[in-house]
Amino acid sequence: MKITVLMGGTSGERDVSLSSGAQVARALRQAGHEVVAVDTARGVLAPAEERHIVESGVKPLPPEALALDLLATGDATALTRAPEVRNTDVVFLTLHGGAGEDGTLQALLNLVGIPYVGSGPLGCGLAMDKDLAKRLFRQAGIPTPDWLMGPASREQVGRLGYPVVVKPNNGGSTLGLSVVHSEEELDAAMTLAAQYDQEILIERFIRGRELTVGILGERALAVGEIIPKHEIFDYECKYQPGLAEEIFPADLPDQVARRVQEIALRAHRALKLRDFSRIDFVLDGDEVAWCLEANALPGMTATSLLPQSAVAAGIPFPELCSRIGQLAMERWERESRQRPGAPRGAELRTATS
Repeated sequence: MKITVLMGGTSGERDVSLSSGAQVARALRQAGHEVVAVDTARGVLAPAEERHIVESGVKPLPPEALALDLLATGDATALTRAPEVRNTDVVFLTLHGGAGEDGTLQALLNLVGIPYVGSGPLGCGLAMDKDLAKRLFRQAGIPTPDWLMGPASREQVGRLGYPVVVKPNNGGSTLGLSVVHSEEELDAAMTLAAQYDQEILIERFIRGRELTVGILGERALAVGEIIPKHEIFDYECKYQPGLAEEIFPADLPDQVARRVQEIALRAHRALKLRDFSRIDFVLDGDEVAWCLEANALPGMTATSLLPQSAVAAGIPFPELCSRIGQLAMERWERESRQRPGAPRGAELRTATS
């Protein structure tokens, strides 16, 4: 297949996205595909730039915002008109946060008829909005910690019971997240979260084992356990070597692992996700698996959690990336057949150019 990998962007997760994209591009080439790597803030990446991204990894702190993003220009269709995007079999999205993960780009690609991997606009939007996702989890009978949305009085937060987690409602990589142990810490945590999003979610903190499950197609992959050096699996622990132990498969009784996998699939379906995702949990002392959130476009470096979940299930990283691309192509062709008379892929792109 001819595949264009989109990465970078201008969100606080830019470094993570670049690392994901460069490694996905390399893995897809290893699997025999023709690949072009595109940073949505800079354009097509030269091979030397890709190698530098892979070798440099993710910095300890998130980057400052860039002034330019092809998704944020006055012409919202600029990116979809780029020849590297229009003249491809499928777009592999490795964007994290912002317009690349919240459904905006997915809607644009739908409009111009360009196949892409992962969830559609609705699924991406639901997964990005933690409040809505938790409401759907509850509706589906999936345990999720009690929460409320800011602004909230100290009395309201106190009724959740300290400690609580304060975090941006829309975002990822734990940017702007704090664990608040007392009323005195609340204002600072709210101020920090407000730097990343206008909506703030306040959630009861569950003590237990941090678990994660990768989803590929309609299959739950291996359950993994994360043991961070910090109190939580924060940005630094996620991306700096030695600050977290990641165990795949997790050391769990078979029945517990199967139950967590089953809940992960239910969460994936409740949010109308597709192709691939990652679902995060905390397993408490009573072996209740509390679903924290779903990631519609999880990290995709070779050592990210979803690829580790796949390797533990017998799927090497290049094969994982190739399968995700194939799932997208198969879905696109299936949906095209279900719309008689509708232009398909290249036909639609030609008609709208």
